[in-house]
Amino acid sequence: KEGMLKIADEGCVFFDEVGELPLPLQAKLLRFLQTQTFYPIGSTKEVQVNVRVLSATNRNLESMVRQGTFREDLYHRLRVTTIHIPPLQERRKDIPALVQFFLNRYKHTAPQQIRGFTRQFSKRLSSYSWPGNIRELENTIRSALALARTPYLTTHELRELGSSAGTAQGPEVDDSLAP
Repeated sequence: KEGMLKIADEGCVFFDEVGELPLPLQAKLLRFLQTQTFYPIGSTKEVQVNVRVLSATNRNLESMVRQGTFREDLYHRLRVTTIHIPPLQERRKDIPALVQFFLNRYKHTAPQQIRGFTRQFSKRLSSYSWPGNIRELENTIRSALALARTPYLTTHELRELGSSAGTAQGPEVDDSLAP
């Protein structure tokens, strides 16, 4: 069976959460990045690929290098171009569009047809700090859809979303936010 690196040959491969790799795996990744070759599991034949590598982390790799928990040579190999994406709590204006995106993606999972969400729902999501970033927002929307009792998502479906926002109030429907 071909592995992901072989499948990605002549394309791109994405290494997510590269800052979580233990040092022994960092050494293997470095070797792969330097040679673009690897030994498939159980094989004695080296395989060559031509891939563009993208990686992501929420860790400060420079700080990890200073602490000795991330290899400096791997850091420099990965750091060809850096794109910093601020956490969701610094991009609150993106929340309504992301909510609509996730609503459209997952509304088929709701127990009934969902037409949109209330202003209070949107306000509560915008006032939350999102320590889990976009993944937490996505899971919150999925949870709200599973708990939905009406055609519009309300703060009732957000009752387990931290305590930083207000309590549930009557639905204030904003049809402009409906899909």
